[in-house]
Amino acid sequence: MAALTQVPVHIVTGFLGSGKTTLIHSLIEQKPVDEKWAILVNEFGQIGIDQTMFDARDDVVVKGLPGGCLCCQLAFVLQAALVNLLARSKPDRVIIEPSGLGHPAGLLDLLRGEAFHEVLDVRDIISTLDPRRLDDPRAREHDTFRDQLDMADAVALTMLDQSTPEQLSAAHAFVAQRWPPRKWVQESPDGELPLALLLHSGNANGADKEMPASHQQLNAAPSLEGSFFDFPPAPGKPQRETGTALGYTSTGLRWHPSERFDLDRLAAHLAELPREARIKGVFHTHSGWKRLNRADGTLSIESSAWRQDSRLEIILPDSVASPGADLEAKLMSASDPAQ
Repeated sequence: MAALTQVPVHIVTGFLGSGKTTLIHSLIEQKPVDEKWAILVNEFGQIGIDQTMFDARDDVVVKGLPGGCLCCQLAFVLQAALVNLLARSKPDRVIIEPSGLGHPAGLLDLLRGEAFHEVLDVRDIISTLDPRRLDDPRAREHDTFRDQLDMADAVALTMLDQSTPEQLSAAHAFVAQRWPPRKWVQESPDGELPLALLLHSGNANGADKEMPASHQQLNAAPSLEGSFFDFPPAPGKPQRETGTALGYTSTGLRWHPSERFDLDRLAAHLAELPREARIKGVFHTHSGWKRLNRADGTLSIESSAWRQDSRLEIILPDSVASPGADLEAKLMSASDPAQ
């Protein structure tokens, strides 16, 4: 690690379901061939879905940190993971994707702290913004939602195909009200962002913000590490994990990789969940391994290179009842017994 100096670090923040992972995929596809990148993905949920969204390749190393928030619960885990990643992989560039409920203040303090002094060069903080979120008072008035945008040096407007011209115009106006002005505001159709905005970014300003009390209270909370991910669950016996913080509850499920799901029945059962549910999953289906992603009621399905297990994450605001055991029964009914 001592040989590394001023490794560029980019934070891509944004609220739940705002397209952070899709935007990072777009950047990876434009990656210079002579660079090696490291991607650190943090998730509020317990199950670790986002790391399954990246295909394995030699020039991109992906590390998932589920089960909490990098700014508070997982700060020490992040520091250890980043030290290890820098020492082993020696990346030319690091991209960090905090949880959709993560507050950037603590993360920025850690990256600028003594442990990484002269090792990391924290570049412009990019925040993704789904214009439709501004129609939801729960998001618009959420401290973390507002602070993510206030601390961002630049903003990428996402989900354009699902937003009306009026919603997009309102998003531009909302960002224009932030002070100081953002360095740039970029419309990102299909999550695409020009790589030049990353490569030629400046040093992060990081507006002076303190973590809200809700995050500070999580500092002493335990984080999820270890045994839950050591081995896949036994066939026919899915594992379930739940977590509650910051006004949201996550429910995570894992299945043995040999169990196969009927994709149509699986999608139908997930469609029964409330529209507010943020859903991410990867499943072994009769049509192959598939990634499922649903935000604001819209479900997308893609092929996946993941083979370790089937897993599902559902995040809901506490004002909406979390799924009960009947969901597990329904999903199991859509699967074949493991061979």
